[in-house]
Amino acid sequence: MLALNLWTGWVGILAGMLSGAAIGLFFHDERWLGGYGSWPRRLLRLGHVSFFGIAFLNIAFAATLHVVGEIPGARVASWLLVAGAVLMPAVCYLAAWRKVLRHLFFAPVASLVGAAVALLFGVAA
Repeated sequence: MLALNLWTGWVGILAGMLSGAAIGLFFHDERWLGGYGSWPRRLLRLGHVSFFGIAFLNIAFAATLHVVGEIPGARVASWLLVAGAVLMPAVCYLAAWRKVLRHLFFAPVASLVGAAVALLFGVAA
């Protein structure tokens, strides 16, 4: 379980770097994707940053379990964090492509909130 979240975290950091490099190739063009404040460009940036943010959550989770040991609900929290690491950038990029797909944001948000709740209840138990 620790290894899964550590690997997910480091793969997320690499994905954040690579996605940032890819979209960074076009940032010099003020009109790219409709300009800096356009919906597609904002969502691409959000997807890029979400790779890093959720990667750090996965690494922090693994570090927490390393310090406190096995806790109830840790397996559920682990898988929900991995799901969030995949779903959040995917939904960001899908919503950048088709605005109506923004309604899918409940899935990664529910996954990440569920992970936090499972972890907190497990620590409190």
